[in-house]
Amino acid sequence: MTRRPEVVVVGTGIAGLTTARRAAQSGCRVTLVTKGSLQETATAAAQGGVAAALRADDTPSAHAHDTMVAGAEHNDPAAVGVLTAEGPARVQELIDLGVPFDRDAHGALRWGLEAAHGAPRIVHAGGDATGAAIERTLAGTARDDGLRIAEHACLVDIVMAHGRVAGVELLIDGRREILPASAVVLATGGAGHLFAHTTNPAVATGDGIAAAVRAGAAVRDMEFVQFHPTVLAAGDSFLISEAVRGEGATLIDDTGDRFAFETHPDGELAPRDVVTRAVTRRMAQQHGHPVRLDATALGADFLAQRFPTIDAAVRARGLDWALDPIPVTPAAHYLMGGVVTDLDGRTTVPGLYAVGETACTGVHGANRLASNSLLEGAVFGHRAGNAIVADATTGSWPEASGALAAPPAAAAADAPPFSRRLLQDLMWQEAGALRTRAGLDRAASVLAAWSATPLPRTDVRAVEDANLLQVAGLVVAAARARTSSLGAHHLSDEDAADDLTGRQLVSAC
Repeated sequence: MTRRPEVVVVGTGIAGLTTARRAAQSGCRVTLVTKGSLQETATAAAQGGVAAALRADDTPSAHAHDTMVAGAEHNDPAAVGVLTAEGPARVQELIDLGVPFDRDAHGALRWGLEAAHGAPRIVHAGGDATGAAIERTLAGTARDDGLRIAEHACLVDIVMAHGRVAGVELLIDGRREILPASAVVLATGGAGHLFAHTTNPAVATGDGIAAAVRAGAAVRDMEFVQFHPTVLAAGDSFLISEAVRGEGATLIDDTGDRFAFETHPDGELAPRDVVTRAVTRRMAQQHGHPVRLDATALGADFLAQRFPTIDAAVRARGLDWALDPIPVTPAAHYLMGGVVTDLDGRTTVPGLYAVGETACTGVHGANRLASNSLLEGAVFGHRAGNAIVADATTGSWPEASGALAAPPAAAAADAPPFSRRLLQDLMWQEAGALRTRAGLDRAASVLAAWSATPLPRTDVRAVEDANLLQVAGLVVAAARARTSSLGAHHLSDEDAADDLTGRQLVSAC
């Protein structure tokens, strides 16, 4: 390699920072680009932890089994094998970098159990502040290593030349700027703000996915949107970690019934999509009232020590979860689909890579297993960093493999003028945790009407709106094309005793 490749990494969560660090270690000149501040990421908000088979009584194959089962066997086995086999080494690297994972009095790592895991294999930091601890450590490393960092820089588009990536177009302080690069890595997270209720940070507007599609990249599995079942239904959306149920908290309805066992023998610890549907249905039966998470048996001292972030948030809303069950509802949480990549982050566009929630390796299948997302960022970010250097000399990229496409929808003649709020309400009602074929058709028709006139991209908000509308079209098209339920894509009109559309949740969440 005669010259150092210029690499732009867009996004600064665990996936982007890991890719940047590895590429820089391998000799690349790396610039980190982020729409907000360096640490304004979904990673920083992640509570649960990192799953890896590090215990003597656990194995990568057992972790892989749980991942496949949670993903409704729609996962790519090769991707799952990479995640679970390489995961322990990547977690050890985080430990070596100084991430302060929780330990017991003897200095041994504390292990947590979460839904759909067959063994306790989740490591946490700060009780329920794992992502924040990882983000601080990796961001500090990026600054210490002297990586170039462009904060408050919004991705507008991928710049192409002669059939391959040539850089990125950014919007910075109202100005359009071109940043040249021989490789671009998209690590912009998901698109939770497609929906009226989400756990995602404000920056999660599908920017990387939309830009990749405009550059010619393929996407896949966009119909699989995970809704987290337990988001605090008091004040602004605040996620109540799966780990709370892993420690013994239960879900009850207005009558005090532990209803989750009616749906799955694992009850509250069933896969997320199963628990979310159970909560959604029970809320509909309660005229939209939230269900309750009952953690009272765990005690005030344990809740404050094990879950300090959640404890503070609950109490700030005037609730005492050590004495009373707290109201919870579902919210959009994670996109299993995304930009198609191989196992080294390469997309179908030469010079363009994607990692983390932006990418779709197939590792999560139709429903992500709890605490596999931070692990995914570490594992596939590391591999992408290595691949960028290799590709600088070999120039190899995978063959195109696109998403399923639904028949085009006729634009609704009576569609109201576009607004982000109307888009979010439409997606929540018609493309949420429970869907119907008629609802998806209606959503496609309204989206077609809104898309008939391209939205201007004059400022950051406008860029985000255009991206959300584009990604919404991808999600709905994929959902219409998948004509039977699978994992997080659930058609309620397949259920003999249930014609619920989910509209009853809109006013309750």
